[in-house]
Amino acid sequence: MEGEAGTEKRWPRRTTSLFVSIEHFLYMVLAALLVVTCGVGLAGAGLTLIHGVSDWTQTKSVFEVIDRLLVVLMLVEILHTVLASVRSGTLTCEPFLIVGLIASIRRMLVITLESTQAKPQTDLAMHAIVFRDSMIELGVLGGLILVMVISIYALRQSRTRPGTPP
Repeated sequence: MEGEAGTEKRWPRRTTSLFVSIEHFLYMVLAALLVVTCGVGLAGAGLTLIHGVSDWTQTKSVFEVIDRLLVVLMLVEILHTVLASVRSGTLTCEPFLIVGLIASIRRMLVITLESTQAKPQTDLAMHAIVFRDSMIELGVLGGLILVMVISIYALRQSRTRPGTPP
């Protein structure tokens, strides 16, 4: 009977250890794929920049480079989040807020850059609708950015107060 009790106690430890090992393996595969994606994104941004320099009269390539670099920045932040989760064994929300903040700022920049490149349309009603929709989206993104910044600030303040766990 005692042999069975010892086996019953080892079983949960073995399965927990197995699942933790599988989780770490999947995190490492995810991290490797993110690194490759970042490399491809940087290479693409570099090529776009080289082509943009060769035809410096066009500003479209500069906007494409900025957009791609911001995507790479988001991927790097996600990679940081994955690695922090593996190290600490817990999932924290601040890195996700930072990724969301970068994504929102990226979208705001894209909307702004697209509006500066917009060609005057012959249909003024359609132009007014596009302008209104862009302004609504910018307003919503601005509010979202404000909420995320306040959330990040509150998280950091809660960690620095004495007597609170890190």
